[in-house]
Amino acid sequence: MSATVNTDKSVRQNKGFEIMGISLPMFMILSIVILGATYMGVLPKGMIGALPLMMVVGASLNELGNRLPIIKDYLGGGAIVIIFASAALVTYGILPESSKEIMTSFMKGEGFLSFYIAALITGSILGMDRKLLISASIRYLPVIIGGVIAALGLTGLVGMIMGYGAKEAILYIAIPIMGGGMGAGAVPLAEMFGQVLDVDPANMMSKMVPALALGNAMAIVVAGLLDKIGKKRKNLTGNGKLMKAQDDIKEESKEVIKLDYKLMGIGILLSTTFFVWGKMLAKFIPIHSYALMIISVAIVKVLGIVPEKYEKGAFQWFRFVMTNFTPALLVGIGVAYTDLNAVISSLSLVYIVLVFTTVVGATMGSGFVGHFLGFYPIEASITGGLCMANMGGTGDVAVLSASKRMELMPFAQISSRIGGAFMLILATSLLSLFV
Repeated sequence: MSATVNTDKSVRQNKGFEIMGISLPMFMILSIVILGATYMGVLPKGMIGALPLMMVVGASLNELGNRLPIIKDYLGGGAIVIIFASAALVTYGILPESSKEIMTSFMKGEGFLSFYIAALITGSILGMDRKLLISASIRYLPVIIGGVIAALGLTGLVGMIMGYGAKEAILYIAIPIMGGGMGAGAVPLAEMFGQVLDVDPANMMSKMVPALALGNAMAIVVAGLLDKIGKKRKNLTGNGKLMKAQDDIKEESKEVIKLDYKLMGIGILLSTTFFVWGKMLAKFIPIHSYALMIISVAIVKVLGIVPEKYEKGAFQWFRFVMTNFTPALLVGIGVAYTDLNAVISSLSLVYIVLVFTTVVGATMGSGFVGHFLGFYPIEASITGGLCMANMGGTGDVAVLSASKRMELMPFAQISSRIGGAFMLILATSLLSLFV
């Protein structure tokens, strides 16, 4: 037994430095080929050229961001670096204009963004435990809603007092921060806002991305402060236990599902079909197709309409897409949806105050409602508030790590998945009121 362990250790030690699971020399060779074609002007148009370029750039910037001390601990790590650095690469002409056109076309015209979102929504919801989804909807959603109402209301009030505008503060700062991260939050929100307001989604992203970055950083800092408060006010915390009576809420299954290529193919068909179904419903129901898609997937999951085998396929496909394509997608967001000059010009003292107000509002609102529903206030604030205000999965890890409550991850995931979906639906309703 010991010989086997030692062999495994030696294998791991000999693997050396890797990017995307690829050895550094091999990754460098692949990068030279792709970047060489880019600067020579022979990078193919469409997916065959855009995807490898975005994957190479995204993987490199992700590795950088996850190693920079302050950025990896407080500003979202690789995700933020990928978005802003890739935006800078095209804004300042480091990457040729032709590559920007190829990537922008792939993201918008060829639907890579929609393809990613469809996989994310369908797989994440179908991959949840059904009983957990039902229990969470009944017991946990009010905690999330309390944080959302407090965050939006307080930010709107402060925005009005400071002359920023209540509507602008809610739509462009509070909602994006509370929207469930980048891929499942800000990106579809920018698309929705762009369609309803008849503006370029890139302008929307330029307003939302700084809010997400600052909100994520502040959520992590507040999480650390809540841990310190819990040590002094022991009656406010369950030291990692969310509810005072938690036994009837089941955690997500830890069953390891064997990878099945046919199941992944089923997952592709399911996710894209749900996306098309949302588009069909939007013809008859005045709600955005993303929101209708989310509602449809949740109903199908709760009613158990889709066989478990197919649900596993959707979950496997979602995990594959999220693991392999997220850095590439973030490059596309930086290139096609982020106006760097607009981002820089949007930062101000008022903007920073409004971001902080959103995070504080989410923390107080979720903790207050949680207290009256039998939750420990600090744990409710962390999961229902801060895990809504951070940047999705990576933000959840950072917030729970800062608060020393990693055991709350299942509930953090509910905030990111179901809470993010709720924000898309809420945003649709608010847009119809404000416009």
